[in-house]
Amino acid sequence: MTTSTRGTASREKVLPAVLVLEDGRIFRGRAYGAVGETFGEAVFSTGMTGYQETLTDPSYHRQVVVMTAPHVGNTGVNDEDPESRRIWVAGYVVRDPARVPSNWRSRRSLDEELAAQGVVGISGIDTRALTRHLRERGAMRVGIFSGDAVRDDAALLAEVRETPGMKGADLAAEVATTEPYVVPAVGEKRFTVAAVDLGIKGMTPHRMAERGIEVHVLPATATADDVHALNPDGVFFSNGPGDPATADHPVSVMRSVLERGTPLFGICFGNQILGRALGFGTYKLKYGHRGINQPVQDRTTGKVEVTAHNHGFAVDAPLDKVSDTPFGRAEVSHVCLNDNVVEGLRLLDRPAFSVQYHPEAAAGPHDAAYLFDRFVSLMEGQRA
Repeated sequence: MTTSTRGTASREKVLPAVLVLEDGRIFRGRAYGAVGETFGEAVFSTGMTGYQETLTDPSYHRQVVVMTAPHVGNTGVNDEDPESRRIWVAGYVVRDPARVPSNWRSRRSLDEELAAQGVVGISGIDTRALTRHLRERGAMRVGIFSGDAVRDDAALLAEVRETPGMKGADLAAEVATTEPYVVPAVGEKRFTVAAVDLGIKGMTPHRMAERGIEVHVLPATATADDVHALNPDGVFFSNGPGDPATADHPVSVMRSVLERGTPLFGICFGNQILGRALGFGTYKLKYGHRGINQPVQDRTTGKVEVTAHNHGFAVDAPLDKVSDTPFGRAEVSHVCLNDNVVEGLRLLDRPAFSVQYHPEAAAGPHDAAYLFDRFVSLMEGQRA
């Protein structure tokens, strides 16, 4: 059974909608976006802006996103800011949708965009109460039902409980490119990077291209031979959805890269892949980190950054010591100041590092943009 059933075209009049959590909690509101039913994992995002980037982030595949900001959609939707080819969220939950979008770049309303792409949503519910519920009980399966899909509560709850959860989900190949493509360097080409697409956001290769990097984006199914055939100066592993415990193939590819000593950089899912490649475990967070206001400390400099996050799993690595791995010594380089979750890893004997958050952050903040410069420095050092 799939976790998301896309809805029909937008309603002409206000229709009722119901949000049903797997533990039986029910919220009643109004249809928003497409009309129909959808299923996924209920998560919340604390960002007050950047909703278009959130919707089109492939890492949100099979997740129903609850916006904690009460007023959403006031700048409408444009054609320049999407992070990928489509909206990936399974469903969308807002309290007070904008009645009229107002921005010089806006081409249509958020409601219209959700409807056009078949994304079922709900509005007019107490998203603060829903967020507190998820914080106390954890992310869980959820269904949104609107229009004719609204039926007996017990029947809706039974449907929700039949859907699979996020733990054990192998999703990267569902969102990644199926064919390689190249993002050319901006200005003079300085380096070639092979980027393994596990759910890459469009801004990521752009940030590298700005630094003179020609980025060859490869499918999630790319082999180690595919990567090495490019003779890259560096290898990048992207963000993406799903449970890292299922990602045996990318872990194998990364280990091959580490064995060769090619400079390596990973973001989000790529951080979890590096953790597994080094022999660390991963685990599911209670409700995850999502939004653009998460405080992280770079332990190599002591600097605190405000960062953009989207992850429900984390690496289980010791914070208080350097660890011995098959590829030399490794340490936790970044840590979340809210809950001490591992936010980055660094190898001390090979040119490889990763972070759990998103330094490309198109909607901001940009505190962590220096990490792309750190990747460039690793490639420069390897050449030297």
